[in-house]
Amino acid sequence: MKLLLKETIDKLSQESSYQSVCHNTLARHPMPSIKNLEKIVDLLRELLFPGYFGNSVIDKESINYYIGVNTERLFELLSKEIFAGLCFACNEKEIKEGKGDSLRHNADTIAVEFIKQLPEIREILVTDVEAAYLGDPAAQNRGEVIFCYPAIRAISSYRIAHCLHEMSIPLIPRIISEMAHSETGIDIHPRATIGKFFTIDHGTGVVIGATTIIGDNVQLYQGVTLGAKSFPLDVDGNPIKGIDRHPIIEDNVIVYAQATILGRVTVGANSVIGGNVWITNDVAPDSKIIQLRPRDLLLTGGGGI
Repeated sequence: MKLLLKETIDKLSQESSYQSVCHNTLARHPMPSIKNLEKIVDLLRELLFPGYFGNSVIDKESINYYIGVNTERLFELLSKEIFAGLCFACNEKEIKEGKGDSLRHNADTIAVEFIKQLPEIREILVTDVEAAYLGDPAAQNRGEVIFCYPAIRAISSYRIAHCLHEMSIPLIPRIISEMAHSETGIDIHPRATIGKFFTIDHGTGVVIGATTIIGDNVQLYQGVTLGAKSFPLDVDGNPIKGIDRHPIIEDNVIVYAQATILGRVTVGANSVIGGNVWITNDVAPDSKIIQLRPRDLLLTGGGGI
């Protein structure tokens, strides 16, 4: 039995078998920790929505102390994970040149700069909660929206991850967004740009690609895809990365369930996109795009939208 186990251990230890799936940590610097990032997101939700997450017994007399303690805990955890993310993106030459020491200082500075932006993140999240509350007749109050709606969990994680992405932190923003994806079924890339008063009704199956731009007061329903139509190839046949390939959704647009909008197209302001439609061309402002009914198809002889 021990011999069989040794054979397996030897096979798993062969460098050729793990080269493509094992990250070589440089100079014993840490890798990002998903468990710690989960703690960070939980702490951020406590700070952004006091009383709804974590300690629910908070009043005007205790909130300053409560915020202070949690902010210090957040700084300690976040600076370590930012440092790990920065190290993850480094190469061996940079580590040998002593960049690792400067990265630790940079991580502390970035953590402070991120924390300084929390009031602005809360301010825009307040608009998202308001949009969800006003947009759903079933919502009894804003507290129910914060406690129960997966959209608020996904959007709050997006707002956090987007801020870190804008600060050029490697890997960490993507991990946070994928944690929310696993939790809610809503997939928002941290690079996407999303305005105020944003909401997603129900939410499951929504996909928002990396270069998507969404204006203010936009509402999406479940199953909406804001994706890429194709991936242009370079001269060697490899996909070209970093280009703008996702939709632009202007202000005051509603996109209903299972609609698919692909490519760098613009959906003009004040438009309504019906359920189950497929859009690959620009939509003029104030438009209403819906599927034709079977009777209309017979009359027109068409099959489009």
